[in-house]
Amino acid sequence: MDASTLEKARFWASDAFDENTRTEVQNLIDTDQKTLDDAFYKGLEFGTGGLRGLMGAGTNRMNNYTVAMATQGLANYINKNVDGEKSIAIAHDPRNNSHLFARKAAEVMAANGIKAYLFSELRPTPELSFAVRHFKCTAGIVVTASHNPKEYNGYKVYWSDGAQIVAPQDKEIIKEVAKITDPSQVKSDVNAELIEIIGDNIDQLYRDTLKKESIHPEAIASEKDMPIVYTSIHGTGITQVPQLLADLGFENVHIVEEQRKPDGDFPTVHSPNPEEKAALDLALALARKVNAEILMGTDPDADRVGIAVKDLNDELVLLNGNETVSMLVYYQLSQLKEMGKLPENGFVCRTIVTTELVDAIAAHYNTTCYVTLTGFKYIAAKIRELEGKEKFIGGGEESYGYMIGDAVRDKDAVVTGAMLCEIAAWARNNDSSFYQEMVKMYVQFGFYREGLVSIVRKGKDGAEEIKNIMTSYREETPHVIAGSEVVEMLDYLTDETINFKTGAKGKTHQPKSNVIQFYLADGSKVTARPSGTEPKIKFYFSVNAKLISIDDFENTRNKLDSRIEELKDAFIG
Repeated sequence: MDASTLEKARFWASDAFDENTRTEVQNLIDTDQKTLDDAFYKGLEFGTGGLRGLMGAGTNRMNNYTVAMATQGLANYINKNVDGEKSIAIAHDPRNNSHLFARKAAEVMAANGIKAYLFSELRPTPELSFAVRHFKCTAGIVVTASHNPKEYNGYKVYWSDGAQIVAPQDKEIIKEVAKITDPSQVKSDVNAELIEIIGDNIDQLYRDTLKKESIHPEAIASEKDMPIVYTSIHGTGITQVPQLLADLGFENVHIVEEQRKPDGDFPTVHSPNPEEKAALDLALALARKVNAEILMGTDPDADRVGIAVKDLNDELVLLNGNETVSMLVYYQLSQLKEMGKLPENGFVCRTIVTTELVDAIAAHYNTTCYVTLTGFKYIAAKIRELEGKEKFIGGGEESYGYMIGDAVRDKDAVVTGAMLCEIAAWARNNDSSFYQEMVKMYVQFGFYREGLVSIVRKGKDGAEEIKNIMTSYREETPHVIAGSEVVEMLDYLTDETINFKTGAKGKTHQPKSNVIQFYLADGSKVTARPSGTEPKIKFYFSVNAKLISIDDFENTRNKLDSRIEELKDAFIG
């Protein structure tokens, strides 16, 4: 450990900090040099999406001091760049300390003369986006680490359109935050009159707005008794998802009681991530018991949703994010077209690592599909860019995040969950099922299958290892993967593309991001991308084939899954 790191730690063990912080830091100094180094070797980075890190004492940890300093930097940016009255909406998830961090952010904003609309209790992240737009706020903050393990917390920043900040504004805010290097720089003279508590008064407005996205309310009315199972996995979804389903007319919703109560320790799961089957085990058991048509599980801040539906053999199966986003886009476009309500200037969005089936569906319905970098802030930026010119219909990403309509400018599991239940009701009302409609979609547009491998590498050493992995792909570019020639490489960090067959070079036409994609001669695609919010690197694999008929579904699926395994073995071993 270098001397400067130890000096910072000793400062945090001084009387300038509260007793709990001093005790925790002194204990690390005395007994755990490795953890001490990780807690103080750098400041917790305020990145393009805000803060995300382990909770605890230290400059590289989420705590009241790092939250206060980040908020002071954001307040400085607002006061320097926005004229007139300024305000901010603040929400939080169920994580340990989230309510304390949200309150601290409100107090710092109030001390800087900025009105804070503070939710009284936990609320979904998308409702924060809605509140920013409803109150015409300058900005917004949500304290959440989404679906990360319980040891983490985070802090995301939104701007006046209800979307997360993007370039160049994000970099400008980062500069202001970087100027706050000591807790003593944080203003502490709080004007309590500038903090307004909100909650119930915004909830119904939010849900009434989401209800307008329903396409077939008559199908819901016809299938109001359809069994639905929902779990909030101890998160914020319990405050809005059951209520919206009831508002729409669903009357047979079963809640997983063991996971109903918000709890930052997430005691019934290893990880509160609906992408992982284990997080939905209790919901699956209940769904089998009540013969549910569909089950849903939302992550702690209710911006992602995982689902299970009955397959062709009438067995409950979990769908992945690519299957779900494809069905959402297919349902919206096909039904709006059938009803004569599909906007001529409508568009959908997907991210660069999301299935290209979305493109095929959109093309069939003469609807533009825009492709963005991973992260809903880029989809929201596209909506803002095209505001008044083109109409956003829906879209999403493979990591279980989706957006329906543009009233909320971030992924929203509340409205998505309702739409997914509507699809199940619509299919059932037509003597079909969600899964049968999905297979019909594959017959019409092509059978796309995707695979994902995530490799976790924690701490300082892990970050270096991930960096080296990405460097190796750039310096030792593969020319054949699993027996198929690499025909094109897209490097989003250098903003370069190269076609290895023709030698033609081009641009990605995206903001720079540490992502590499390889397109293969057989139509497969392989992507490597370090996560922007977790200590891991993700590898995405996509394959596709023509599906002749429903009868050939299982055979074709098995072939595609085998090809994905071949790609995994060849690319990452």
